[in-house]
Amino acid sequence: MSTQPVDSSELWAGFEALDAQAAAEAPWEEPIPLTARRELPAFPTEVFPAWLGDYVRAVAEETQTPVDMAGSLALAVLGTAAGGRAVLQVRGRWREPTNVFVVVALPPGNRKSAVFNLMANPLYRCEALLVSQSAGRIVEAEITARLAKEVAESAAAKAARADAEKRDQLVAEAISLAQAAESVTVPAKPRLLADDATPEVIASLLAEQGGRLSVMSAEGGIFDIIAGRYSGTPNLDVFLRGQAGDRLRVDRRGREEFIEAPALTMGLTVQPSVLEDIGRIKGADERGLLARFLYSLPKSLVGYRNILPEPIPDAVAATYEEHVTALTMSLADWTDPAVLQLSPEAGDVLVEFEKRQEPRLRQRGGDLAHVQNWANKLGGATCRMAGLLHLAAHTSNGHTEPISAETMRAAVKLTDYFTGHALVVFDLMGADHTASRAHTVLEVLRAQQWNEVSKRDLMAKLSRSEFPTVADLDPALNLLEDHGYIRCQPVLRTGGRGRPPSPRYLIHPCLSDPAV
Repeated sequence: MSTQPVDSSELWAGFEALDAQAAAEAPWEEPIPLTARRELPAFPTEVFPAWLGDYVRAVAEETQTPVDMAGSLALAVLGTAAGGRAVLQVRGRWREPTNVFVVVALPPGNRKSAVFNLMANPLYRCEALLVSQSAGRIVEAEITARLAKEVAESAAAKAARADAEKRDQLVAEAISLAQAAESVTVPAKPRLLADDATPEVIASLLAEQGGRLSVMSAEGGIFDIIAGRYSGTPNLDVFLRGQAGDRLRVDRRGREEFIEAPALTMGLTVQPSVLEDIGRIKGADERGLLARFLYSLPKSLVGYRNILPEPIPDAVAATYEEHVTALTMSLADWTDPAVLQLSPEAGDVLVEFEKRQEPRLRQRGGDLAHVQNWANKLGGATCRMAGLLHLAAHTSNGHTEPISAETMRAAVKLTDYFTGHALVVFDLMGADHTASRAHTVLEVLRAQQWNEVSKRDLMAKLSRSEFPTVADLDPALNLLEDHGYIRCQPVLRTGGRGRPPSPRYLIHPCLSDPAV
């Protein structure tokens, strides 16, 4: 009896068909959420000294806004008062300035301008007071400079008319007078605050103000300017160097100046969509601009507000203005910054914090690995906030008292708060690119309500700017499969020539359920 040879390709095709059928019929389990809902920590107002904590809570009550907004802006107010005038000696050669970048994001209708004005108004009054105090010196210097220039010009004219015998002596006198006139410096009108100014203007103001300036705004227009609204190209340098305290070169009125240790503070309230736009600024992530901000993303109270809230008590408001003014004015005339010292106990608290943070940065298993650029700066940010909290508690003599362990623990609480919020913000920005792309694919699958789809058909529905090639899609599909949203079916071999069939994926039924 003869037997027909068995075609192995047909056998394989049969086995694969059975596998595909088994996969299609296997029950689906509940998928694992791509990103677990992050719990946003509450702002710890208890970290502030009583005068500041009371005011922050009172502002939040009167305006019926999250306390996070007033609390975060309070740090920017302190940074404006102390930035460029105080530094914290940490250990060895490690010093941290006391300027900070803070951004708070809330949807429209959350009274951002009202909170911003209540927090920042004392700074504007301090600026006006500094202008008034310096007016006499500025006028005197302007008159001296004008007279010196006139004397030098007169001497030069006299030397030009002199005969040969006297000319050399008169020329030497004219040169001396011209040099003296050039050396007369007219002080700039004091400025503490700028709004949505261009990077070039901010650099010039920093030079005029001895390296100290604050950009405070109730809107996010400054980010459009950074992105190149006027120049066409992003200009990040002054913001990067101004936050870090790195030497900045500025061209002013035909001469080059160096700002040895610029201290730029930023306190901004923006809409959440602006945070997504920030992440798209060319070079903002790679060059470290995103890593320099402390982010706050409070939960809106709209719909839950008290219509007749308690107003800010007059005594609380007066005490707030008094302390902000005292701190700002006591440091205004410092040219060399006041050096704040850590107590040994505060140093120990900082070390323990750093030990806790380090494993979180690991590429495998670290919850901060995908925001490592930002998280790497948390040690410095914690020290800066400790310095600001210390100065808030000692508005007139902070440089004479060491920073306590309690103050450093308060700064660590703030760091934990901003870390929780930054993780959500970076999710919005798409810092974890694979997860971000997986979310995009998930949205397409929900919209199309397919039962199954080929990779080729899926690619046709996706943006080529986000998924330029199939290789860019694979990590997102693998993540979705790991989380139980899709199942890759075996590719059925036909044995023929030509391009192999596109892989197909079964799709979890929940994605076609409008209630999910």
